[in-house]
Amino acid sequence: MLHVSILIGLILGLGLGLTAAAVPEAHAMKDPLMALANGVAPLGVAFMNAINMVVVPLVMAVIFTGIAKLGDPRKLGRLGVMTLAFFWGTILPAILIGMGVMWIGLSFAPDMPVPPVEAREVPEIPGVVDFLVSLIPRNPFAAASSGALLPVIVFTALFAAAAGTLEEAARSRLVGFAEAVSDALIRLVYWILWTAPLGIIGLAAPATARLGWDFLVALAVLIVCVIVGLAVFFTVVYVPFLRIVGGIGPVHFLKSTFGGFAIAFSTTSTAAALPVMLEEADENLHLSPEIADLVIPLGASMYRAGSALFQGAAIIFLADLYHVPIPAAAVGGALLATFLVSLTVAPVPSSGVMTLAPALQTVGIPLEGLAILLSVDRIPDMFRSATNALGQVTTAVVMDRLATKDGATGDGPSTPPT
Repeated sequence: MLHVSILIGLILGLGLGLTAAAVPEAHAMKDPLMALANGVAPLGVAFMNAINMVVVPLVMAVIFTGIAKLGDPRKLGRLGVMTLAFFWGTILPAILIGMGVMWIGLSFAPDMPVPPVEAREVPEIPGVVDFLVSLIPRNPFAAASSGALLPVIVFTALFAAAAGTLEEAARSRLVGFAEAVSDALIRLVYWILWTAPLGIIGLAAPATARLGWDFLVALAVLIVCVIVGLAVFFTVVYVPFLRIVGGIGPVHFLKSTFGGFAIAFSTTSTAAALPVMLEEADENLHLSPEIADLVIPLGASMYRAGSALFQGAAIIFLADLYHVPIPAAAVGGALLATFLVSLTVAPVPSSGVMTLAPALQTVGIPLEGLAILLSVDRIPDMFRSATNALGQVTTAVVMDRLATKDGATGDGPSTPPT
């Protein structure tokens, strides 16, 4: 399996790097080991070039497809509008919690002497007004060729929204073309990811040779912060909605959704958990089938608050790793980029890492950081996928209760809070 091969590549890269770092300077093997650790770096460079080649068109394709498929927002109906409002309204606190927890967690991470953005210039951060103006590209193709990813994504989102208002035949042709492009890019991503073990060796070995055990400690801090952040997010965002609006306590909710949670956790895919989530929504939570059958599949295709939280934490982690300062204006740009790419889900492994490039580019963080995240992504991916699944069912509970209060069909959650 892919994640197993990536893990093997990580172990080999870390082993080579740690061995080179542990050998005393005076030892005869020091220079050959350091030369070997640094000599595999071109593998990492080639892997990152391949990732960078595909990630921007992939993000554009999936954003266009996800937004355009919604159709005319005026025809979504009240339930659809409320569902989208809940999705997007909880993304921002997820990103902020991820950033905040990671910021606190950095105090437990070692201070590593990573050169501040080698061969990269930190972009000059404009004022608020200039930043907002810069989001509207004069020429989206020129913006794409110059590496200005955020304006390109804004253009893609607006273009997709406009396409959604076209007649069904015209909209279907555009969506079909975008889906075909997306499918081809996804296949290319899979081909690239099969080379990931070699790329991980080429990136992990030089970094570990230079930083030693501090690099591993920093990665462990990232993983712990993501898990803690997801727990905080569930507690302070989902639990109040479940109790106040849904009338369900967290213990009963977790028991009732354990099957879908477990499948999403083990497979790192909410799509795989979808049938079980729908069954549990009906049999355990007694939600209206009409509401659950709309909200949960829609959430599986375009709602990933857990992934947004991970991306917020990853931005702060990589900024600290590469010694890139993040002014307030840059945080706003990173928030917007992360929010936009979270509007849809690219159906590829570690999509939360793959779609992080626009946010990193906005604040001047080297895209090599994506490979660092990819090397340890399996554990965070399990927890954020489970959180994504819980969020999709939470949305269904909230929408069901709101519909019940309005006199719509549906029994609503019938079990008292626990």
